[in-house]
Amino acid sequence: MAIVLQGITWGHSRGITPLLAAAQRYSELHPGVEIQWKKRTLQEFADFPIEKLTEQYDLLIIDHPWVGCAAATNCVLPLDEYLAPEYLQDQLDHSVGRSHESYNYKNKQWALAIDAATPAASFRKDLLQQNNTAIPQTWEDVIALAKMGKVAVPAIPIDLLMNFYSCCIACGKTPFENEEEVIDMETGVQAIETMKELYSLVDKKMFSCNPIAVAELMSSTDDYWYCPFAYCYSNYSRTGYAKKLLHYADVVQVNNKKLQTTIGGTGIAVSAFSQHKDTAVDFAAWIVSPSMQRTMYVQHGGQPGHRSAWTDAAANALTNDFFTTVLPVMDNGYIRPRYNGYLHFQDHAGAPLQQCLMNNNDAVNTIKEMNRIYQQSRINKKTIAAL
Repeated sequence: MAIVLQGITWGHSRGITPLLAAAQRYSELHPGVEIQWKKRTLQEFADFPIEKLTEQYDLLIIDHPWVGCAAATNCVLPLDEYLAPEYLQDQLDHSVGRSHESYNYKNKQWALAIDAATPAASFRKDLLQQNNTAIPQTWEDVIALAKMGKVAVPAIPIDLLMNFYSCCIACGKTPFENEEEVIDMETGVQAIETMKELYSLVDKKMFSCNPIAVAELMSSTDDYWYCPFAYCYSNYSRTGYAKKLLHYADVVQVNNKKLQTTIGGTGIAVSAFSQHKDTAVDFAAWIVSPSMQRTMYVQHGGQPGHRSAWTDAAANALTNDFFTTVLPVMDNGYIRPRYNGYLHFQDHAGAPLQQCLMNNNDAVNTIKEMNRIYQQSRINKKTIAAL
């Protein structure tokens, strides 16, 4: 009987299309294996615990902040026990930024970096040229363009939170340096006030837009010329994908320092409950291999996690130099916490931040509430660990 693997991923062309193509090719190379991929929205992933999905699926596309939970529950395989050290060393040596490292927790490799992303700037080259406007280089440039109504930026809670981390770093401190507070009050308030400069100027509908929605707006209308930071999608820089082409750029300087954005991307993990662990691991290692990543994976709309694809001439020709342009932003990226309990903070701390930016609420009280949620997430971690 044929081996059938079930996989779960997220529902965007970047997330599903390269997996479907790879699954078809893998089945052709291994006639006794069939891999069926299903997709869920990003919100569905947030609403349903991934550890529960491991009971239903052999292969899972995950976000790296979840690996603390993976380590606590052992619901996915530690891939370092299944893959050769030489293979894993190649993945580390050719990581896009800290993508590979982000799935390593407590000295175990819980997933392989199949996809790499971070907030980067995007723009409509045609509109900037038509209006004799340069690509912004500084925060002041962004504010000037926002005053003209030409800036789009995602402002749902999760994206605001990721950008808050970046603004904290730009203001001189890195978040999560201790278990008592996300950030010290002075730095946190300064970061929020910096964000208010921008978010008080943009269209209010941005507060319901994620990065995909912003990319769709920018590529389907002529209303917006520039986005200073949103999780990047190489799809929109490919001719024919959208009505209008998006180009990407490095992020601007804030306080005379280049913004350090919060890396995202996804990893491929193998369920500990799989009845076909060896086959699932083999597929995961194959699709993340350099030869697959820089050819079939990127050719079918993927945004690879292996550096060889980001420096590949054909991949860059396909995407109007998306990969070489965004690579420095990736290499400078900030990696989020991954402790077991962090996802509670990530799921809840963006809401008070959004309310603060939408309604010009008091920044001090907002930081206090975010710190309360942070302490709660730390308590949850200790409670889970004790069970």
